[in-house]
Amino acid sequence: MNIQHMLVVIDPTTEEAQPSLERARQLATHFPHARITLLICDYNSALDGGIYLQDAALQKARESLMEYRRQSLEKLAGPLRDRGIAVSLEVVWGKRLAKHILSAVSTLRPDLVLKTTHHHNLLKRLLLSNSDWDLIRHCEVPVWLVKKADDALARLGVSVDPLHEADKPAALDQKLITCGQSLASHLTAELDVLHCYNPLPRTLVFDASVINDYDGYAKDVRQRHAEAFDSLTASNAIAETDRHLLQGYPEEAIPGYVAQRRINLLIMGAISRSRLDSALIGHTAERLLDECPCDVLVIKPDGFVDPSKP
Repeated sequence: MNIQHMLVVIDPTTEEAQPSLERARQLATHFPHARITLLICDYNSALDGGIYLQDAALQKARESLMEYRRQSLEKLAGPLRDRGIAVSLEVVWGKRLAKHILSAVSTLRPDLVLKTTHHHNLLKRLLLSNSDWDLIRHCEVPVWLVKKADDALARLGVSVDPLHEADKPAALDQKLITCGQSLASHLTAELDVLHCYNPLPRTLVFDASVINDYDGYAKDVRQRHAEAFDSLTASNAIAETDRHLLQGYPEEAIPGYVAQRRINLLIMGAISRSRLDSALIGHTAERLLDECPCDVLVIKPDGFVDPSKP
């Protein structure tokens, strides 16, 4: 993964630490030629007069707010520029954060988007109104969702799906591993590759022959996944000690594994689904986002085009 340009989303709701910016600063140490764009998007309904109200006072107030935000970005950019990092600023007025991030991605074409992520409650999980999930679905470049940046990136994890049971194309697994290996090399970090499988629970098995030999069925499922996983990892020179086959659904098995192995970044893929599928069940990446105690880096297949574009 060759990072030359990072788009860093700044949270306007806090004057305190910006984890996404701190993570970008850490990455810039390992990618010294990378430049950074700081993006802040703000909106205040009290300053929105609507399309039928042209109020000079409201316009001036909005301009004052935007200037204040620009000055805030200048302060954040100063220490980076002192280190020789090229930093540009983008200040946007608008309601929908994800829309403006995607617009900036389309215009600026960064190699990576970094955004601080927060816990999403159950209602938001059901209604899918969260900007993080919009980026997971629609962003054409890798999205690094930062939970905390006070830890060093010492161990990375790559989640793959060699049997493509989540409808992910085979080439995406290769891209994920290549990305993980490149990042690990740049960061001098350890790399784990993991895969989750899960036989049907006994209560959902209705085939009489399978019910009578459920243990044999479960063993066959594990062997099939193990063979595919070993073939994928061996072809990418992943040592056996760095391969981890987990039993269970990803959103249940991976968070515990991440905590146990002290993984700082989980790299995983995401594909486009229909709007109905996304609304009802979401992506594995979305379901994992709240449960994993580490950063999540979401990568799309080659040739991915934002399905929301006209």
